[in-house]
Amino acid sequence: MKLFSCLMALLFLLQAVPGLSLPKDTLRCVGYHGFCFHSKSCPEPFAAFGTCSRRQKTCCIDTTSNFHTCEDEGGHCIPPAIKCLQEQAGLCPHRAWKCCTEV
Repeated sequence: MKLFSCLMALLFLLQAVPGLSLPKDTLRCVGYHGFCFHSKSCPEPFAAFGTCSRRQKTCCIDTTSNFHTCEDEGGHCIPPAIKCLQEQAGLCPHRAWKCCTEV
């Protein structure tokens, strides 16, 4: 129980102290099941999908998984304000945006 309490305190401290939590671009990358690489280009079978660590690393997603980018599937990423006639599966760089085949 003491170990659990210490871990919870450490997690609280990491969230409370500015600069110790993960950057927004890293959280977005992890949210899309991506990985952060030091190089500017992604190794095979990964594809670049933004940045990590405050634009110091590259966010790469696995192209062999179910998490394909919208453009790989032949679609276009559009903001939520635009009506989408036909949506399809695919990841967009902005989480709120939709992947559409026709606008």
